[in-house]
Amino acid sequence: MGQFATPPKLARDIAASALSLLGPNERIKYLEPGLGTGAFYSALTGLVARQRVETAVGYEKDPRYARATANLWRDRGLVVREEDFTTAAPPGGDASRFNLVVCNPPYVRHHYITQAAKLNLQARCRRAGGVTLSGLTGLYGYFLVLAHAWMSENAVAAWLVPSEFMDVGYGAAIREYLLKKVTVLRIHRFDPADVQFEDALVSSAVLWLRRRSPEPNHPVVFTQGGSLDEPRTTRAVPAVKLTSEAKWTRFPQRGVRTARAGFTLGDLFEIKRGIATGSNKFFILSGERIEALQLPMECFRPILPGPRYLKEDVVRSDDEGWPVVEPHLFLLDCSEDESKLRKRHPTLWRYLQTGTPDVATRYLCRHRDPWYTQELRRPAPLLCTYIGRRGKNGRPFRFILNHSCATSHNVYLMLYPKPALRAAMEHDSGLLERIWQKLNSLSADTLLQEGRVYGGGMHKLEPKELAKVPMHDVVDDLPSVRRAAENALPLFASNA
Repeated sequence: MGQFATPPKLARDIAASALSLLGPNERIKYLEPGLGTGAFYSALTGLVARQRVETAVGYEKDPRYARATANLWRDRGLVVREEDFTTAAPPGGDASRFNLVVCNPPYVRHHYITQAAKLNLQARCRRAGGVTLSGLTGLYGYFLVLAHAWMSENAVAAWLVPSEFMDVGYGAAIREYLLKKVTVLRIHRFDPADVQFEDALVSSAVLWLRRRSPEPNHPVVFTQGGSLDEPRTTRAVPAVKLTSEAKWTRFPQRGVRTARAGFTLGDLFEIKRGIATGSNKFFILSGERIEALQLPMECFRPILPGPRYLKEDVVRSDDEGWPVVEPHLFLLDCSEDESKLRKRHPTLWRYLQTGTPDVATRYLCRHRDPWYTQELRRPAPLLCTYIGRRGKNGRPFRFILNHSCATSHNVYLMLYPKPALRAAMEHDSGLLERIWQKLNSLSADTLLQEGRVYGGGMHKLEPKELAKVPMHDVVDDLPSVRRAAENALPLFASNA
């Protein structure tokens, strides 16, 4: 059910910060949409006199918790609704709504929400908050928007949520809601290396908002690190600037972007994620295992091992073009029909039968025909690691020069030169290597501001994010790239 308990001190800090946004004598009508055992209500009772709380209601779907919590707070004024908040009917008028909402909503990824449930949630959110959430949104996003219909005018809400909504494409609708339907007061992002929940590697944020139409240029305060009372970094950003910024996690460490005409990496390269096999363990085999199983090598092609096996940032090749790296790995890739395969390569057919109970039924495999064929990903001359932590050099990503004929799986992003650059490379054999050197000299900050970060300090770059990395200095320092770009301006101008 996506239940992750809020640490008591954090619950108290969040409740205290939310209370400070109410008037000192304002009577409290309290709502906790994801109650659990009432960590936030417990904090509230320790912060204000009981007579100040006019109403307190909590929703809890899990009957075990709902009943235990009702027992716990029976004499302390909390009404526990054993009900799913996302399907509950909101109050009819402003007088019966709540002026203080505090919640750590369930963290359930979209994969575990049925399509029917998503459609219902999306429709309810359109009615409540006037936005249509992406089908990739986690359950916490629906809680956040649905609560809009439960809040009175000028009500305050504090949400403890994953910080992913600040970066990802499917968070755009949540960001739209925050900028157009309410007044965002502050967003505090915890240090990604300081995971708030021991049982979840999620980078967390606390979001404070007021149900009030936003002023045109009101400031949103971004804080990061330290504690809620004493953050390490603080920056106020005009809300109007956030409408054109897709990466809110750049704040507060960085300021508002200054627009600069020029090239990005996506202007020079077509960027694709490596092959998603459906089961690396089943489809990627060592040369020794292929030999031991007597499988036909003609049904395999070389594939690079993961980044931790590459001791340097250059993949060299032997006379046949195969990579000179350990271990030697090969991707099973065969499009021949099973009936033909059984006659032509019986050992391979028998091996495939070992995957039919499990591998063949997985999402990627069952959408392929035949299920064991693979995506077409020709070898890429440049690769970028897809995910990583800051190493000793402070760089979570590596650019790798690939001289081999090996393809790559989805731990890498594959960079293919676009036509104008490819033409320039044909006249200058050393151009690709100079570009590779320039890419590895880019500051870590240049890459990090386009990517995203998860709990535990894990950084990730998607293809579209890598494509946005600015290449002004690289192009300026390489005249042949500059000339190629100018000779094919329409090709490059799309992302400039």
